[in-house]
Amino acid sequence: MKKLLNNPRHVVTESLAGLVRLNPHLRLLEGTRTVVDGAAASRGSVAVLSGGGAGHEPAHAGYVGPGMLAGAVSGEVFTSPSVDDVLVGIRAVDAGAGVVLVVKNYTGDRLNFGLAAELARADGIEVRMVVVADDVALNGSSGHAGDRGLAGTVLVHKIAGAAAAEGRGLDAVAAAAQRAADALATMGVALGSCTVPAAGTPSFALGPEEVEWGLGIHGEQGVERSAVASAEETVDRLLSACLAAGRIPDGGRAALLVNNLGGSSAMEVTVVADAALSWLARRGIAVERAWAGPFLTAMEMEGVSLSLLAVDDELVQLLDAPVQTTAWPALDGRVNVDPYLAAPADETPALEGPALSGPGRDVLDRVMAALREAEPELTAMDQLVGDGDLGHSLDRGARAVLDSAVGLPARPDRLLRRVSAVARRSIGGTSGPLYAVFLLRASESLAGQEAPEVADWARALAAGQQGIQDLGGAQPGDRTMLDALAPAARALAAAEGPLGEALRATAEAARAGAEATADMAPRRGRSSYAGDRVKGHLDPGAWAVYLWLDAAARALEAG
Repeated sequence: MKKLLNNPRHVVTESLAGLVRLNPHLRLLEGTRTVVDGAAASRGSVAVLSGGGAGHEPAHAGYVGPGMLAGAVSGEVFTSPSVDDVLVGIRAVDAGAGVVLVVKNYTGDRLNFGLAAELARADGIEVRMVVVADDVALNGSSGHAGDRGLAGTVLVHKIAGAAAAEGRGLDAVAAAAQRAADALATMGVALGSCTVPAAGTPSFALGPEEVEWGLGIHGEQGVERSAVASAEETVDRLLSACLAAGRIPDGGRAALLVNNLGGSSAMEVTVVADAALSWLARRGIAVERAWAGPFLTAMEMEGVSLSLLAVDDELVQLLDAPVQTTAWPALDGRVNVDPYLAAPADETPALEGPALSGPGRDVLDRVMAALREAEPELTAMDQLVGDGDLGHSLDRGARAVLDSAVGLPARPDRLLRRVSAVARRSIGGTSGPLYAVFLLRASESLAGQEAPEVADWARALAAGQQGIQDLGGAQPGDRTMLDALAPAARALAAAEGPLGEALRATAEAARAGAEATADMAPRRGRSSYAGDRVKGHLDPGAWAVYLWLDAAARALEAG
């Protein structure tokens, strides 16, 4: 891997710091990966907040500024930000008129932004959430987690930001954003893969004459692979799919976005733009506005995506409204000498009761060590079926738990609740909120118990499983972590004898469940987009469940 980086673990914060230093209008909230318009809160208007994983530059922070986003929350590369990071962003940009969240339709983004919105509403902040699902590659098919949010999301940012700058109310801004989201269609093609810095290897491999159709923006594979085609043939397939989705009326008016996925040359992109404009003219589509360039990328991936937005006079007016951001359009290049703004204070509860020590601390240490040691294995497994972030996410969470271990309480319910808070802050993507709700529900099941018995732990494990099902919507059999958790919960409920023996039976049941996922069809998560390609590979989330249950059992067996 050749990239101009320092430490891959710091690449996101260092990149955002560089962006902010080049733009005097921006601020980076200290201790976070959230960039805000430094003057947004003083305007008193509705704030538009977006974000997602890093690796899509210039999205999302490049669109922060007057007339567009009030702030952008970034996760690690291709990993959605945590609930707490989004919540900090909402609090930072709210000017009293409410906040509109523009969220791409990925499970992790929906979960983290959705839960943050609930928490903000509980604090008295009015929040609306608009989910963008402009992907048409899977149009008409079923058995997946839904149409994804792609580069057309940038047009929603522009329209929502312009509506807010006009002084419209919260519901009116959300309605304008939703109109745009409903009128969008996007499809992409890749000529090559990309390399996540922390992974160090490409997400997938293409032959010298192959392209990947209908891919997402996280380095995951698409829906079909074929021989490379000409620019005109490529445009024909992409735009035909966009029109077939039925979001652009025949003979209607449209805005066109030709998006460089990151690694294509400017020459290729303008050739595609020329072919797209000619194709639309031949079909009677009036292109009111058109842009070409790197708007929402996937690191250095070679390829393009085409987005069409059905427009009328109002939407054209919002697209034309003045804006001052790094990426739309260019700024004047002045250096920012004051790049930071203090973030809202973190709320860390005091230690309740005795601190964790002895056997309990040993179990915790062994479980966290197992997750850290499994990072390369889980990363490699996830690259085969998803976007490769699971190992890194669980490693970050394990390190965060170990860093806070001195202040963890000994009583099981309090311990699990505190670890839940650490998980939701430190683990991005889908895993963060799912593990957080799992631990939270388990904590509630054990409320007030100083020394739970095996039956109590069985009820806690089942409660955690149900929490994951309630929040994520998956069920056992969907090829997720639940396929290890469900048999584990049943095994623990049926176990007899001391906890160590019960946990060994529980871990072995989880292992059998995880191994069974190799023959399952994926119906949830990013694996659902790869279809039958994941057959023969274990679900990494299910395997991770076995690993931490096995580590806990080994700790108790060792005395």
